[in-house]
This record gives sequence, structure tokens and C-alpha cells, in this order.
Amino acid sequence: MSDTEDTTPQSRTERETIVVVGKESVGKSELVASLTGDRPTSGNFRGTTVRSERYVTDDYTFVDTPGIVLDQDTEATREALNAVGDDETVLLVVPATDIDSDLEDLLGLVEDHLGAVVVTFWDKVEATDETGRVIEQLSADIGVPIVPVDARNVSRPIADGGTETDTFGPATDDYSRIVQALEQPGVFPSEATRTVGRRVEPPERIFERPYIGPLVSIGLLLFPAAVAVWFANTVAGELDPLVGAAFEPLVAWASTLPEPLAAILANQYGFLSMGPFLFVWAGPTMLIFALIIGVYKNTGLVTRMTVSLHPTMRRVGLTGRDLVRVVMGFGCNVPAVINTRSCSDCTRCTTISAISFGSACSYQFPATLAVFAAVGMWWLVGPYLAVLAVTTLIYVAVIAPPEARESHTVIDRRTFLSWPDLRAVAREAWSALREFVLKALPVFVLITFVAALLDEGGVIDALGDVLGPVMGVFNLPAEAALTVVLASVRKDGIALLTEGDVATALSPLEVLVAVYLAGVLLPCLVTAFTVAREVSARWALKMMARQAAAAIGFSIVIAWLGWGVLQLV
Repeated sequence: MSDTEDTTPQSRTERETIVVVGKESVGKSELVASLTGDRPTSGNFRGTTVRSERYVTDDYTFVDTPGIVLDQDTEATREALNAVGDDETVLLVVPATDIDSDLEDLLGLVEDHLGAVVVTFWDKVEATDETGRVIEQLSADIGVPIVPVDARNVSRPIADGGTETDTFGPATDDYSRIVQALEQPGVFPSEATRTVGRRVEPPERIFERPYIGPLVSIGLLLFPAAVAVWFANTVAGELDPLVGAAFEPLVAWASTLPEPLAAILANQYGFLSMGPFLFVWAGPTMLIFALIIGVYKNTGLVTRMTVSLHPTMRRVGLTGRDLVRVVMGFGCNVPAVINTRSCSDCTRCTTISAISFGSACSYQFPATLAVFAAVGMWWLVGPYLAVLAVTTLIYVAVIAPPEARESHTVIDRRTFLSWPDLRAVAREAWSALREFVLKALPVFVLITFVAALLDEGGVIDALGDVLGPVMGVFNLPAEAALTVVLASVRKDGIALLTEGDVATALSPLEVLVAVYLAGVLLPCLVTAFTVAREVSARWALKMMARQAAAAIGFSIVIAWLGWGVLQLV
């Protein structure tokens, strides 16, 4: 939804639009969420190509534009600002860690717009009369109000109507000071002649050490997968037969219903038959990733990892921040793809391709773990993740546009690390769960219906028979074809390898190739529909064709190169 598509009379005549601008990880989203107490809606801003998050209150519509990460992002932000009316306000957000540098980079972008400045991370600054005077002098110099705040804890009016005082005069709480600044904005100049003259430098951590920092960052990104493996190995495996037994009466009852309802619900691919997998494997895996990624975001670890990994990721055409979104896809591809709305224009489609190819979602990853468990090859988890990571990076490096590698990050500074705010982490997890339930789950249900009907009609078996001889290209038996076919529709189809002792007859290399090919050949339909909605149906089809070609090539190389190595050994 664009900003002009809110058709309520109040939104058209009374609600003022505030466009929020700033670099990545300066606390823009936290600030606006604290001010509004609202959950955002997403859409293009006023017919531009710029994706934005909209937060609505009775008096304001805050449009949170994507944080500037790469040089090209300034052009996208400028496009959005060109759509801002002469009487509308821009809220420029800069961090206390680097006020002078951010103003130097951004004032030219908002020149001649009405607006105000909010300085975040002010809780890291020692509040004295001198610091207050410096901010007042800077405000007078650029001619716009400046409000320093802690974006994580924006204070509000005291309930009894009293006021608080601070070094900035008899102003009240943060909320009231920001509202006052928005009601009395100034006109941004092209540059500031006065500077604060100092940086608030966060303490150096292990992330800043050469070689060690990237390794620690990669370890942290793999940590959610390790927790998911632990959960599958110690909890899910024990719960699965219990939950399966609990569903058996429902499946037996559903099988007595008239066709095709019985097939849709009770077929081996039906909704009730797959219920245990959904509740024991997929749902918990999604929550594990959502909670851990939420902690990373809220504590500042994401930004530290972004800065640490960016020099390496830039070589393949992604930013460090993009890699975090790819890891989010292990929880659920849907919110990960949606989160790419705030990616740079030149890396967004590449990031989506990486999610589609290499993010083993909460259906695919647990199904893969279930196969490894069924054949007693838990140790294959390591090689599987390594092969998935390496081939994804190669794939991304090939498809990434040249300008993505040539760009450099604007955010090259450290951020403060802090203890997680449990409420903020819960919001992140709730948002991911909401996307899972409202967008991924309905498509999953639809796919179970379609898969069950196709199976009843013999289509799946027929496709398996047709493709059976092709499996020899991957050094796999014909029986693996059915798994590849179903997994191309829904990723939990990988678990079909455990049926009929198919996987137990395979060597470790064959198991690895089978689950890899089934997992990356095509994105599941849930992901494909999401990509089509977020970008376009035409681009989604192009992405799927390109992914299939890459998956086939990688699988052939893995199968035969692995076979050759084993022969030599």
C-alpha cells in the first residue's frame, strides 16, 4: 500500500506525514515504534520504487524509508524525498556515535525540506550542561530543532501532568519534545558550518579483530542452526511419535469422509497426516530462528556482524546485512523475503535469490534432519550445511550485478552492544510467527490439498517413474525421483526418503546428494508465491529457472566428484 492509499477521511485531511530518513542501524525503526506503539504496514512510497514501512497514529503517519547502506541507496531515498510535499516534514535520524559524519552525508539529501533532527544513542553520552549547549549551538547553526533521545526508551508525558527538566531547558519528556520539534520544524541547509567535534566510540570487541571477527560472526549466524539441530536430536525426535499417535484418531476419522475430502485430509500427503511434522518440526524451528535473530537485532550484534562480514560478502555481491536476512530464511523464507524490502536496490533481488536457493526453511531443514536421523547419519549435518553455504555463495557471485560488488558500505562504524529488551525480542518473534501463520501456513495447507489430490490421481508416482532414469545423472537410484518431485512442491517432501527404507539403502554421499538436490532444485510454492508478490511473477519464474539450472549443475558435480574422491580413498 502506498502512502496515498489510506482512504480514511482523517488520514487525508488531518494526519500529517513525517518521512523518516537515516542510515542503517541508527535506531530509526525503534524510534518510530516507540513513538507510535504501532506495528508497521509496508508498501511503495507514493508511486516510487522505494519500499517503506508506515506507522500510523491519530495525528501522524510516519514513513520509515530504508536505511542507507550503500551509496546507491541515497538515490533511492532522494527519489522518495522528491515525492514529499512542500508542507510536509522530514525527520532526520543520526546517531550520537557519529553526529558530524552523518549530518555531512545526509544534509545535502534533505536540503530545503522542512524538518527536525533526532539524535539516537543519547543514553551513551554523558549529559552535562556543556553537551546541552553543543546541541543547542548545532541546532541554531543548521536552523532546525535537534532532539537527543534513547531510541529504545523514549520517555512519555508523566501521568499526573507534571514535567521533567534536563540540560536542554524546561522541556518535558522525549515524546513531547519530538512532537514539539515536528510542529515547529526548520528548513534543512545543504551543510552544517558548526560541528560537535567528537565521536562517541563504542568499545572495541572481538568483531573488530582481523580474521577472528568474521569467524565469530559466522559462528553466531550458524548458532540458530546448531540449536535447531539440538532440538531435533533431543526433543523433536522424542515428540514426533507421540504427536503422531495423537493425530492417528483424526486421520482415521478423516479417512471415512467422502472423497476427495478424505484424500485431502488423510492421504499420506494430506493436511492431517502432515500435522505432526508441522507442530513438532517446522513450527519450533521457525520460532528458534525468530527468537535468536530477534536477540541479535535488539542487542546490536546484527550491526557488528554486518560490519565484520561486509568486506567478504561484498566480493560476492551482497552486504553483511543481506547475509543476516539469508540466515533468517532458515526460520521461514516468507518473512525473510519480506524483510528484503529494506535491502539496497542493487542487492535486493540477489538476496531473494540467495534465500530461495540456500535458506533451508523450517520445513526443509527439519525434514533434512529427520532423514539424517532415520538413517543414523547425524554427522551429515555439517557437510550438508558446508555444501549448501559454498554453492549458495558461488551461485550468488555468478548472478549478482557488477554494481553490487563495486559499491561500498556507508555504515563502517561499530554500534553499542546492549542487553536484549525482552519485549522487543518478543515483537520480532511475534512478527515472524504472524507472517508464518498468515502467509506461509495457508499456502502450505493449499499445497497439502494439491499434493494429496495429485497423489490420488497417480500423478506424483507417474512423475517419479518418468524422472527415475534421470536420477542416474546424479548417481542416485530411481527411487529418489519421487522425493525430488514432491520436494519441488513442498520442502517437507524431503522426508519421503524415510518411507519404504529408501534412504537406508543409500550411501552417505547419495543421501547428501538426494537431500541437497531435493532442497535446492526449486523454491517451495510458498516462497515462489511470496517472491512473485514482492517483485513480479515474471521475475519469480526467471529466478526459478536459473535456480534449477544451478542446482542440477551443482548436484552433478557433488555426486561425481564425491564418487571420484571415494574411489581414490
